Amino acid sequence: QVQPVESGGGSVQAGDSLRLSCTASGRSSDFDAMTWFRQAPGLEREFVSTISWNSGVPYYSDSVKGRFTIAKQNAENTVNLHMNHLQPEDTAVYYCAVSLRGSARMYWGQGTQVTVSL
Repeated sequence: QVQPVESGGGSVQAGDSLRLSCTASGRSSDFDAMTWFRQAPGLEREFVSTISWNSGVPYYSDSVKGRFTIAKQNAENTVNLHMNHLQPEDTAVYYCAVSLRGSARMYWGQGTQVTVSL
């Protein structure tokens, strides 16, 4: 069973940094990618960043490119999302999702709240 668990959220001021972590149970040899999404109040869930588990190639949404960095720690089945220059519009619940090779299903974590104030 694959179960991602997020950590690292909190309340910060604009311009600050945070690091989110996602650690997933299961066999990492089955992982295809680990992806971060976020959902702000009243809005739909949106893609933030993803990283291929095998190649380590990252992708970012335009809204976070240049400010966020995604990186994986193979040995710990963990992906970190380093968020710099945070802005109030980054306020959201951040979710981690794991996709497996050969499957369209995604396994979701419970989410972690990030609040950025002026």
